[in-house]
Amino acid sequence: MQNRAGRKRSVVKAITYRGIIVGLDFLVIYMLTGKVMTAAVFMIVSNIYTTVAYFLHERVWAGIKWGMEPQKEN
Repeated sequence: MQNRAGRKRSVVKAITYRGIIVGLDFLVIYMLTGKVMTAAVFMIVSNIYTTVAYFLHERVWAGIKWGMEPQKEN
C-alpha cells in the first residue's frame, strides 16, 4: 500500500502556503516601494497565478511513485 496525497490535502496545503506568501509579498513590495496600492496589486496578481501553478505541481507530484515508501501496517 502506498501513501498518496489526496486533492483536499493539496488544496489545504496550497491555501496555507499562499497565505504566508501573500503576507511576505505585500511586506517586501511595500518596503521597496512605500506604496500600499502597488504592493496590494502585485500581491493579488502574483498570488492568483502562482497558487494555480503550485496546486498543479502538487497534483503532478502526488501521481509520481518515485520516492514514496509503503505505509507500514500496525
